[in-house]
Order: sequence, then structure tokens, then C-alpha cells
Amino acid sequence: MKKVFLAVLAMVLSLPSIACTSFLVGKKASTDGSVFISYNADDYGMYGHLIYLPHAIHPQGTMRKIIDGDTNHYLGEIPEATETYKVNGYINEFQVSIMESTWGGREELVDSKGIIDYVSLMRIALQRSKTAREAINVMTTLVEKYGYASSGESFSIADKNEIWIMEMIGKGTGVTGANWVAVRIPDDCIAAHANQSRIHKISQYAKKDVLYSKDLISFARKKGYFSGKDNEFDFANAFAPADFGAMRFCEARVWSFFNRFVSGMEKYLDYVDGHHIGNAEPMPLYMRPTRSLSRQDIMDGMRDHYEGTPFDVNKDMGQGPWEMPYRPTPLQFKYEGKTYFNERPISTQQTADTYIAQLRSYLPDAIGGILWYGSDDPNMISYTPIYCQNTIVPECFNAPDADGGNFSWKSAFWVCNWVSNMTYPRYNQVFPAVQRVRNELDSTWIAQQPSVEAKAQELYKTSPDKAQEFLNSYSLQCAATMLKDWKKLGEYIIVKYNDMTVKPEKNGEFERTADGLCIPPKRTGFSESYKSSLIKETGNKYLVPSIPK
Repeated sequence: MKKVFLAVLAMVLSLPSIACTSFLVGKKASTDGSVFISYNADDYGMYGHLIYLPHAIHPQGTMRKIIDGDTNHYLGEIPEATETYKVNGYINEFQVSIMESTWGGREELVDSKGIIDYVSLMRIALQRSKTAREAINVMTTLVEKYGYASSGESFSIADKNEIWIMEMIGKGTGVTGANWVAVRIPDDCIAAHANQSRIHKISQYAKKDVLYSKDLISFARKKGYFSGKDNEFDFANAFAPADFGAMRFCEARVWSFFNRFVSGMEKYLDYVDGHHIGNAEPMPLYMRPTRSLSRQDIMDGMRDHYEGTPFDVNKDMGQGPWEMPYRPTPLQFKYEGKTYFNERPISTQQTADTYIAQLRSYLPDAIGGILWYGSDDPNMISYTPIYCQNTIVPECFNAPDADGGNFSWKSAFWVCNWVSNMTYPRYNQVFPAVQRVRNELDSTWIAQQPSVEAKAQELYKTSPDKAQEFLNSYSLQCAATMLKDWKKLGEYIIVKYNDMTVKPEKNGEFERTADGLCIPPKRTGFSESYKSSLIKETGNKYLVPSIPK
């Protein structure tokens, strides 16, 4: 059997589009009846910015160029739809949202001649769909006709009423179409996916809640991936057989999300620890939480570092002198002929941008659909509200002349990265300042939301256009405030913590002597945990000798 082409292995090889995390929350599992899906777009070298596609009418015969969303390579052209809908990031004007994570799967099933890559597939579906089911139909029809150009993917596909997880992989070069299965998540359940196929036996789902390609099982039989009875067919086992990385680097993130809201998750530790491949019970695709989830719960989940779990990264000297919950990559490394690994939590330094789609059936689309958005690591940003029918992207989320190779003070990605990269090396000292500003902004937007949307609803009664304009202006204001506050935060950090010291403050000002000079900073030294590790490693090398009096 050919080696499985898992996303985690691609990570080691530094290939693009390799590691993302998505959460899904049904409308009866949320505190306010919202449908939620989220997405951390994790990829080193990727520039985080907000894509806007306007509503448009296209002349008959218009062709659409397909440019690979990861590589920027031209793949081909397809006929454009007569009408395409407005899209902000990964949400459209009808409150349809699509997000993803890559799992790779069997290498031989990548179609090198396919025209539709997974990023283009998502965007085209958003431009052509008014419901989640319609999006599934658009996506599967496109790959059937033009070929699927990417490796294995999990898609979160949601509208204001329901959520689906769809998993898709190609059929190999020269075979148009794709193998796919889609499962509806019950309204009172939560789900997640993180770079490993999660749909197992499709026979366990009610017929009304599962869709799949017509030749799915027969194709797997033909390729030698499956040989049992039809009702035993397991999509994940057939197309993405698990290895250590798939469990420990991927499914462990799903486990950590469930663990926050579902009792008894200890029973699945053997499954996700990577040491019991094939001998442990897989986690269900979805579960019922013990309580309803708020938007804040999802934000907190996106910022998770396995705190308080067996995978907690703050338990060894890898955290460094200032207890950093981040680790350098690649995830696997060799030492003296043996291979070791770092944990891969949900929140990670390689996140380009992060999204939480909030979808509400009880409000007009212009008001009900919000994309809570941030550029950079979710732990290090505040989520800014972008309403789904906005027509102007805040400048900081699509700054002119800024990209992965060009810094700009107008770019939220670069300003947030500047702050993050000052914080990582001295985490336990600096992060509280970041956390304070982050939480203040998050709390402000959450507190303002009821009054902002009440005003928007009043405007909507007489003029939907005025309501949309009002919400667009509000999003622009929030983004501008975020960028201003983050610049001030960065300036504060440089002054407060320069040269590995800490300047004392009093009443919000840096303390000064009677003569006007800054009071000498505190030299805090190592954390106690790091002192312990250092002394264990070096023994008496740095022991100050006792000199007899």
C-alpha cells in the first residue's frame, strides 16, 4: 500500500495549505440560536487578508479563470454564472459560509489535470449558493464536470438553519470527478475537524442526513481500499488511513474542543494520543454538549493550547525561560538517530487569519450574518465584526501594497504579527498586556452588538440599503479602532519590556524619579520552572562558590 499522504506529513515537508482547524455549532447548541462555524487558516508564509467579491451580473459567454488558491497557478477556465453573489471572506450575502481543513489522504488520488482547487471550489460555491445544500450541489457538480485539483479536504458548510461536514478527495489523474460524502450535523450538536478525515461508517447516519458520490463504495473496492459489506464502509479508513501524526497532531485538536463541552472525553485519549492506531474507538463526528455555547466559547476554543489536558505544552523546558505555549516547527525533529515531536495545539504561530461565522435565521440576512475576523494567531488578536452584506473591506484587512513580503503599518496582519513576535519569546511577562487589550476589544464589540443591531433593524424597516450602509460603517470603525489600539499596544510593549527587563508603572504611567528620569527597570530573570531545568542540565557549572570568611 502506498504511503498515506497526510497533511501532517506535508507540514513536515513545508508544503502549502497544510494545517487548519474548524469548529461547528448547531443552532440549538448555541446560547442565542446562532449557527456557528470557525476556521483558523494555518500556513507558514501565508499573508492573512480579507477577500471581497462583489455581487455581479455577467454577460452570457463570460469565462472564469481558475487560479489555485494556494500556489497562485493558473489551472484553467470554466463558464461563469450569469449572477454571482457578494462574498466577504468565507461568508456570502445570504448567510452561507464555507470553511475547511486539509487532510491530504492517498497521494495517488490527486488529479494533476483537475481544474477546480479547493479554495476556488469554496469561493465559487459561495458566489452561487443561497443555502448549504445548494453549496454542496454546486461543489460536487463542479468537480464532477471539471475535475478536482486538490488533495483530501474537509469542508464546513453552513447556512442560517443547518450545518454539514463534507469530505472530498479526487480519483487520480485522468479520472474526472471526486469521492465525497456529506453529513448533516444535528442542530443540538457540536463538531470539529482538523486536518484528518472524520467521517467513518456512513451507514450510521439517517438517509436524510447523509449524501455521497454515486460510485463512492464501488470506487474504493476497485482500488483495493475496501473489501467488506456496503454497510461497513468507512470513508476515513478507506481514503485517509490514520498514522501517529493524524491522531496526535490533528484529532487531538478535535478532542480538545470537545473536551471543553462534553463529559467523559477521557475515554478517547487512547484514540488521539497516537500510540494505539487501530486499537482504540474513534471519536464520533459530532456530540451533544453539556451546555450551550456562546460566541466567546468559540473564541476561547480557537485560542486553545491544550491547557489543563494531558497534552498541555506548559509542562517542560520547551516552554523556555518565559513559559511560552508555542513550539518551533517542523513538528517532528531528529536527535541522535531518533525522531521526536512537538505538540500541535489549536492556537499556533503560523495562523494567517482566523474566522468565526455567526449565522442567524431570526434576522434579515444583512444583519444576521457576521464574520468575526482577525489577522494572525487567534490568541493574539481581537475578532472584528464584518457583516455579510458589507461592500467595503476595512483597509487594514486588505492594505494596499502589503503582502507576505511587504510590511505595512496599514496592515492588520503585519501590525498584529509585530506585537505577537515581541510576545512569543517572553510570553508570561508580555502576554497579559496583549490579553488585556484583546479582551477589552472583544468585550466592547460584544456589548455594543445588541444596540448596533437594534438600530440596523429600525433602518431596515424603511431602507435595507441604509441598514447595510450603517453596518458597513460600523465594521470600518471597529477595524480602525482595533488597528489603532494594536499599534499603541506594540509601542507600550517595546517601552515596558525593552532589553529583557520590566519598567515599573504607577497609575497607568511609567514611574519616574523626582528628577524626571524613568525608574530603573526590574530584572526579573528566569521563571522557577526554567531555573529547575537549567540546574538539572548543568549541575554545579553555574553555582556561585562559597568563599570562606
